[in-house]
Amino acid sequence: MSSILVAFPKQEDGKRIERMLTGYGFSVDHICTTAAQALGEMNLLGGGVIICGYRLPDMFFSELRECMPSSFEMLLIASERTLGQIDGGGVVALSMPLRACDLAETLQMMLYPKKKKTTPSRKMRDPKEQQIIDSAKNLLMERNHLTEVEAHRYLQKCSMDSGTNLVETAQMVLTLLDFERN
Repeated sequence: MSSILVAFPKQEDGKRIERMLTGYGFSVDHICTTAAQALGEMNLLGGGVIICGYRLPDMFFSELRECMPSSFEMLLIASERTLGQIDGGGVVALSMPLRACDLAETLQMMLYPKKKKTTPSRKMRDPKEQQIIDSAKNLLMERNHLTEVEAHRYLQKCSMDSGTNLVETAQMVLTLLDFERN
């Protein structure tokens, strides 16, 4: 079973994240205020996700990432300005101000990734359609600091949830993100 750890310097911030997640049916295993506490808890648990801020009293998120077990993934929450200055290699990030639904969807994606189905033959996509999908992935990668695989997985999940094909979903994402920019 996947565990959820929350690590922020202020206990109140951790509790706020916990309340957000509880509202979406998630259960937080531990709230930590230092990286040392978080590492200790991670070593006792089998795997999962740690949700943390950019800096804890004893470590930056990057140092914590280097020390944590490979069975855990990191969800970094920081200001847009801070996220723009870092290379988050292997870290999923959300910017502040944080919306509870974005947090829940991202955590859902991290905890329960869809298994890849092996198909013997795969039809090639029309280049125009592929360009739409790639543009949507690039916007998601830029906005949410996702890897290409994570952005593609997000589009696939939205496509399945809404009952539309991947190209239609990518067009909706492009339209929504373009609308937010204006």
